[in-house]
Amino acid sequence: MNEQDIRLDAIFDEIREQACVADNFLDRERYQLLVCTIWSNLVMNPAEAGIDESQLESIHDLILAEVKSDLGAEADLAGCFKFLTTKAGEAAMQANKLTGTHRDLLLYFSSMILDPEGHKRWSDDLREQQKD
Repeated sequence: MNEQDIRLDAIFDEIREQACVADNFLDRERYQLLVCTIWSNLVMNPAEAGIDESQLESIHDLILAEVKSDLGAEADLAGCFKFLTTKAGEAAMQANKLTGTHRDLLLYFSSMILDPEGHKRWSDDLREQQKD
Protein backbone atom coordinates (compact mmCIF):
# COMPACT_ATOMS: atom_id res chain seq x y z
CA MET A 1 0.00 0.00 0.00
CA ASN A 2 1.46 3.37 -0.98
CA GLU A 3 1.01 6.78 0.62
CA GLN A 4 -1.72 7.75 -1.85
CA ASP A 5 -3.74 4.63 -1.01
CA ILE A 6 -3.49 5.50 2.67
CA ARG A 7 -4.75 9.05 2.07
CA LEU A 8 -7.67 7.76 -0.02
CA ASP A 9 -8.51 5.25 2.71
CA ALA A 10 -8.75 8.11 5.20
CA ILE A 11 -10.86 10.18 2.78
CA PHE A 12 -13.28 7.31 2.19
CA ASP A 13 -13.48 6.54 5.89
CA GLU A 14 -14.58 10.17 6.36
CA ILE A 15 -17.03 10.01 3.43
CA ARG A 16 -18.61 6.85 4.87
CA GLU A 17 -18.81 8.41 8.33
CA GLN A 18 -20.46 11.59 6.99
CA ALA A 19 -22.90 9.61 4.80
CA CYS A 20 -23.76 7.01 7.45
CA VAL A 21 -27.29 7.31 8.79
CA ALA A 22 -27.53 4.15 10.88
CA ASP A 23 -24.88 1.56 11.66
CA ASN A 24 -23.69 0.55 8.19
CA PHE A 25 -26.50 2.17 6.20
CA LEU A 26 -25.23 4.83 3.77
CA ASP A 27 -27.23 7.77 2.55
CA ARG A 28 -26.46 7.13 -1.13
CA GLU A 29 -27.30 10.69 -2.11
CA ARG A 30 -24.94 12.32 0.40
CA TYR A 31 -22.26 9.74 -0.44
CA GLN A 32 -22.47 10.62 -4.14
CA LEU A 33 -22.26 14.36 -3.38
CA LEU A 34 -19.15 13.81 -1.31
CA VAL A 35 -17.47 11.56 -3.89
CA CYS A 36 -18.18 14.06 -6.67
CA THR A 37 -16.79 16.86 -4.52
CA ILE A 38 -13.58 14.93 -3.83
CA TRP A 39 -13.05 14.02 -7.49
CA SER A 40 -13.79 17.58 -8.69
CA ASN A 41 -11.31 19.05 -6.25
CA LEU A 42 -8.63 16.51 -7.13
CA VAL A 43 -9.00 17.25 -10.85
CA MET A 44 -9.12 21.02 -10.36
CA ASN A 45 -6.05 21.21 -8.19
CA PRO A 46 -4.08 17.97 -7.89
CA ALA A 47 -1.04 19.78 -6.48
CA GLU A 48 -3.08 21.00 -3.51
CA ALA A 49 -3.86 17.37 -2.71
CA GLY A 50 -0.18 16.50 -2.98
CA ILE A 51 -0.50 14.55 -6.21
CA ASP A 52 0.69 14.96 -9.75
CA GLU A 53 -1.79 15.24 -12.60
CA SER A 54 -0.30 12.05 -14.07
CA GLN A 55 -1.60 10.16 -11.01
CA LEU A 56 -5.25 11.07 -11.62
CA GLU A 57 -5.99 8.01 -13.75
CA SER A 58 -4.80 5.58 -11.10
CA ILE A 59 -6.58 7.57 -8.38
CA HIS A 60 -9.75 7.46 -10.47
CA ASP A 61 -9.46 3.65 -10.51
CA LEU A 62 -9.02 3.57 -6.72
CA ILE A 63 -12.03 5.83 -6.22
CA LEU A 64 -14.06 3.70 -8.61
CA ALA A 65 -13.21 0.59 -6.58
CA GLU A 66 -14.40 2.30 -3.38
CA VAL A 67 -17.64 3.47 -5.04
CA LYS A 68 -18.36 -0.03 -6.36
CA SER A 69 -17.63 -1.52 -2.95
CA ASP A 70 -19.96 0.93 -1.20
CA LEU A 71 -22.76 1.40 -3.75
CA GLY A 72 -22.66 -1.86 -5.71
CA ALA A 73 -20.93 -3.35 -8.73
CA GLU A 74 -23.03 -1.31 -11.18
CA ALA A 75 -22.01 2.02 -9.63
CA ASP A 76 -19.39 4.28 -11.14
CA LEU A 77 -18.13 7.83 -10.89
CA ALA A 78 -20.03 8.97 -13.99
CA GLY A 79 -23.22 7.64 -12.40
CA CYS A 80 -22.55 9.74 -9.31
CA PHE A 81 -22.21 12.84 -11.48
CA LYS A 82 -25.31 11.87 -13.48
CA PHE A 83 -27.25 11.70 -10.20
CA LEU A 84 -26.42 15.38 -9.62
CA THR A 85 -28.26 16.36 -12.79
CA THR A 86 -31.53 14.78 -11.66
CA LYS A 87 -34.34 16.28 -9.58
CA ALA A 88 -33.24 14.02 -6.72
CA GLY A 89 -29.67 15.30 -7.11
CA GLU A 90 -30.82 18.91 -7.03
CA ALA A 91 -32.89 18.16 -3.92
CA ALA A 92 -29.89 16.45 -2.30
CA MET A 93 -27.69 19.48 -2.99
CA GLN A 94 -30.32 21.72 -1.37
CA ALA A 95 -30.85 19.37 1.58
CA ASN A 96 -27.10 19.24 2.18
CA LYS A 97 -26.95 23.05 2.02
CA LEU A 98 -24.35 23.26 -0.74
CA THR A 99 -23.32 26.80 -1.53
CA GLY A 100 -24.04 28.13 -4.99
CA THR A 101 -20.34 27.92 -5.86
CA HIS A 102 -20.12 24.29 -4.70
CA ARG A 103 -23.26 23.39 -6.64
CA ASP A 104 -21.96 25.15 -9.76
CA LEU A 105 -18.64 23.31 -9.49
CA LEU A 106 -20.36 19.92 -9.31
CA LEU A 107 -22.67 20.71 -12.21
CA TYR A 108 -19.74 22.01 -14.25
CA PHE A 109 -17.90 18.72 -13.74
CA SER A 110 -21.09 16.81 -14.50
CA SER A 111 -21.28 18.61 -17.82
CA MET A 112 -17.64 17.79 -18.63
CA ILE A 113 -18.01 14.14 -17.70
CA LEU A 114 -21.45 13.38 -19.10
CA ASP A 115 -21.36 15.46 -22.30
CA PRO A 116 -17.77 16.39 -23.15
CA GLU A 117 -18.61 17.53 -26.69
CA GLY A 118 -21.52 19.68 -25.52
CA HIS A 119 -19.36 21.06 -22.72
CA LYS A 120 -16.63 22.00 -25.20
CA ARG A 121 -19.17 23.79 -27.43
CA TRP A 122 -20.53 25.64 -24.40
CA SER A 123 -17.00 26.61 -23.27
CA ASP A 124 -16.06 27.76 -26.77
CA ASP A 125 -19.25 29.85 -27.02
CA LEU A 126 -18.59 31.39 -23.62
CA ARG A 127 -15.04 32.32 -24.62
CA GLU A 128 -16.32 33.90 -27.83
CA GLN A 129 -18.91 35.94 -25.92
CA GLN A 130 -16.24 37.18 -23.52
CA LYS A 131 -14.10 38.43 -26.43
CA ASP A 132 -16.89 40.73 -27.63
